[in-house]
Amino acid sequence: MIAKEKLNILWSLEQTAEKYEDRVAVSDVNQEMTWKGLVKKAQVIGAELSKKVQPGNPIPVLLEKSSETLAVMLGIVYAGCFYVLMDTKQPASRLQQILGILDSDVIVTSEKYLKDLEKLEFKGKVLMAPDLADEQENEAVLNEIREQALDVDPLYGIFTSGSTGFPKGVVVGHRSVLDFIDCFTELFDITDKDVMGNQAPWDFDVSVKDIYSGLKTGATVQIIPKQLFSFPMKLIDYLIEREVTTLVWAVSALCIISTLNGFEYKVPDKIKKILFSGEAMPVKHLNIWRKYLPDTMYVNIYGPTEITCNCTYYVVNREFQPGDVLPMGKAFPNEKVFLLDEEDKLITEKNKNGELCVTGSALALGYYKNREQTAKVFVQNPLNDRYLEPMYRTGDLAYYNERGELCFATRKDFQIKHMGHRIELGEIEAAMDKVPEIVRSCCIFDTVKSKIVAFYEGDIERRPLAKALGQYVPAFMVPNVFRQVESMPLTKNGKIDRKALTAMYQEEKK
Repeated sequence: MIAKEKLNILWSLEQTAEKYEDRVAVSDVNQEMTWKGLVKKAQVIGAELSKKVQPGNPIPVLLEKSSETLAVMLGIVYAGCFYVLMDTKQPASRLQQILGILDSDVIVTSEKYLKDLEKLEFKGKVLMAPDLADEQENEAVLNEIREQALDVDPLYGIFTSGSTGFPKGVVVGHRSVLDFIDCFTELFDITDKDVMGNQAPWDFDVSVKDIYSGLKTGATVQIIPKQLFSFPMKLIDYLIEREVTTLVWAVSALCIISTLNGFEYKVPDKIKKILFSGEAMPVKHLNIWRKYLPDTMYVNIYGPTEITCNCTYYVVNREFQPGDVLPMGKAFPNEKVFLLDEEDKLITEKNKNGELCVTGSALALGYYKNREQTAKVFVQNPLNDRYLEPMYRTGDLAYYNERGELCFATRKDFQIKHMGHRIELGEIEAAMDKVPEIVRSCCIFDTVKSKIVAFYEGDIERRPLAKALGQYVPAFMVPNVFRQVESMPLTKNGKIDRKALTAMYQEEKK
């Protein structure tokens, strides 16, 4: 019989800590923490939090990623709650939206961000991370919380872009992460000997693979300072110095090194596994990496936050030329990935686009306090009329190539992938509408150049407009190109004609 505690992510953590107690669990530029030390600190934090918050509730965390922050995150889990990391660099208005949706009684932060927090007008109790860690552990309380835990309890929440102008909080449970990480670490042979070079922000689901691969296997999570990504040589030095073996990075991060000829400086030859996602990997850049690290495994992984990181993978096993489409590959174990046409009929033939849909344990629990959006995309599998089988509609169109491999085609709606983030163009448009000078706006996406293009009516120049937008949306959502128009082209139904705007933009590029 499986012990109930095994169904909670903390069991994996404690097993790893018992096996590798004095090994480094997580390291940043300032400090490192052993597995034993991480568990102890997380338990202390969890016991203290349990006095202030009932299990099952979200706890927002306004901290930069660090070894200490990971202890806070796991402490929240010990308290029977789920954590929501908040990017300290995001505009105050967006952070306010997130806090409004969460409606949490508490927030965890540090003295560094108290002034920022004042601007957010948070009404709950502010808990200082250092103070939480200074208290005493209470094993009895933690055991009591664990006794009530279920594998479908939420583990974390990650906010993604929403078409209405409001972010959507994707809630992911313990079972989904346990299931996915088991498959992920086994498929790619991640062990206690590995050092995960963490690039992704912790409010971004790519980081889940770094954190929980370490937690599952005993691999060290090495946090790479964000500023190093502006200095490729220093970045390479850091990778070499910290003996990083595994990169689970956004495509844009990998391209920084290949674009700026970083390998002509040094080659970090201890890297044996490189897994990339977020957007299409340009073959030109992939080939540069393969040239300098020919014995490394390269994997194209795909999947939205709503299915716990990824649902397909492709291990690069042949040569590709610029212009070739890199396959998405096949489904992860225990996930079913398939294509449906507009009438919800299964597509099996080659070179025919269909919406990519996913079923399996890795599905998220839905969007926090947003039944309407949840009901739109988390639906019953239309191919199954015999029993309940939840399915997630990704909104991505894909097809089978001549080899029978899944390949990405395009988006079904106005959602895009940009700089590793899944973005609703509608949220950018909603933000533009907040700028007083804007009369009307419409955004499109240049997939070739990977640029967000904003068309607008209104008396304002590009620079002040971009600055104004920075108050409402993160930097990665500010359009790369602005085009002022006298009036928007309209369809016969009176809607903005996006096809006409796209044609106008393409003509301008010639």
